[in-house]
Amino acid sequence: MAKFGKWIGAGLGAFAGGPIGAIIGFTIGSMFDGGKEAVKRGTGGGYSTRTTTGGYVMSLLVLVSAVMKADGKVLKSELDYVKKFMVHNFGEDSAQEATRMLKDLLKQTIPVNDVCLQIKQNMNYSARLQLVHFIFGIAQADGHVDVEEQKLITHICNQMGISTSDFESIQAMFVPNTESDFKILEIERTANDVELKKAYRRMAMKFHPDKVSTLGDEVQNAAKEKFQKVNQAYENIKKERKIA
Repeated sequence: MAKFGKWIGAGLGAFAGGPIGAIIGFTIGSMFDGGKEAVKRGTGGGYSTRTTTGGYVMSLLVLVSAVMKADGKVLKSELDYVKKFMVHNFGEDSAQEATRMLKDLLKQTIPVNDVCLQIKQNMNYSARLQLVHFIFGIAQADGHVDVEEQKLITHICNQMGISTSDFESIQAMFVPNTESDFKILEIERTANDVELKKAYRRMAMKFHPDKVSTLGDEVQNAAKEKFQKVNQAYENIKKERKIA
């Protein structure tokens, strides 16, 4: 609990103000001693260029709560996935507190557009891409991404300034089809082998875990999953084309 409480306090950084700070401040209640006061002592409007791990995790939980409610139902499998994700990346104590906070967030109406704007203004592009990856993973916790969830994630990406090609690349990692590997690498099936290799190098650089190193080891380690899917897509196409 200590680490999670630290994130919510000074760890919120730029997100202590604005809509995300207001949402978190309302949700905290008496969960953490001094938590609400720490949010109030934040950076006012909450618009700066530095994103802390605390601000990142809180932003994720706020968006996840909106997506989980998009299909009109909140499943235990989704809550379990969030807890498992938090355990894997941030430890057991943080996972328990994050799950409690998420349950409170699910009772709120999330101003998605305002939240996305604050994220766009405070979070670098690579971090936003990783945020989308996390959200898709949670949406798929029940075995598939619901149409309404997919629509909201698409809207979130538009509001956060995610390009269409990058959105389709990450979506293809969770909503597979016969063209998924090509979508992940952001190329057409008609691309030749030289174009394939160039696309792989470009995507490997874009999604490299080092791009989110400033958010701490936890988020950087989670980013490896997305990076591995880029590698796997490339290997699948090479195998299909019999490229050594």
